[in-house]
Amino acid sequence: MTRWLRTGATLLFGAGIGASVSRLLSVRGRAEEEETPGTLSGLLNRVPVVPVPRVQASELTVSPGGSGAVMKYGFPSLANIKTRESYVTSYDPRTRTASWVIERLNPASLNGPSDRKYCNFKEDDSVHVFHRSTNADFRGSGFDRGHLAAAANHKWSQKAMEDTFYLSNVAPQNPHLNRNTWNHLEQLSRSLTKRYLNVYVCTGPLYLPRQEADGKLYVRYQVLGQNHVAVPTHFFKVLILEQVDGRGVELRSYVLPNEPIDEKVPLDHFLVPIETIERASGLQFVPNIMKRTSSLQAITAR
Repeated sequence: MTRWLRTGATLLFGAGIGASVSRLLSVRGRAEEEETPGTLSGLLNRVPVVPVPRVQASELTVSPGGSGAVMKYGFPSLANIKTRESYVTSYDPRTRTASWVIERLNPASLNGPSDRKYCNFKEDDSVHVFHRSTNADFRGSGFDRGHLAAAANHKWSQKAMEDTFYLSNVAPQNPHLNRNTWNHLEQLSRSLTKRYLNVYVCTGPLYLPRQEADGKLYVRYQVLGQNHVAVPTHFFKVLILEQVDGRGVELRSYVLPNEPIDEKVPLDHFLVPIETIERASGLQFVPNIMKRTSSLQAITAR
């Protein structure tokens, strides 16, 4: 628990401002009372967001059992977009891992004949050799090859599952985190498909500052292998949850440190205001979501 409390201090840089946005988004009923149903202007005028350039999301689709566009709620950023059978990603050649990966979960994507034993981690040959990671970079490093888009999320197609094993969909992850708390968060994401129409999952690395002995903040992270694969200090996962009755969406955003976490600490302790992630990552979520719904509820505590 003390390890979690120490790690939580690194998130305080965004929590104060994030709390104000959380209050604006967390009470759906109040927002609807103040606005004419179906209009966005009232809420948008009160949320400090920066517009994201328009891109035709229909151009990037993934279809487990004929499902719709993965990018329904827009692009958090527009650099180095890549499409796979089972997800869409933005690749960062400087860190040798993705900036974000988005996937769409529903019962159709979670069931099927795929078998993980036929999958192997592999280099992404669509990435220039100067900017890609290799299996050799991870060998003997003490870090797992942690999936961003999880293999178990895409049982609907063997090809879809195999695509999650590209090293461009991988980041160095503490083994205890990967196999325990992070795995529990992935399981939670899948379980939510029983309560929501669709679960859109955006996952990525963070490189957060820590205060050092001189009182100054520094961003420091390890790199692995000859290709200098960046080891994230933290990971984020944003869940966009479509309500079955069509009334709107719920938003859950998590930040977990890339280190062992006491398994007694519940996942809800890692919920943060979405603006904390937006500020730390340079990504944008709220503007895109608000283009698609008039009702957004941000869950920041249980």
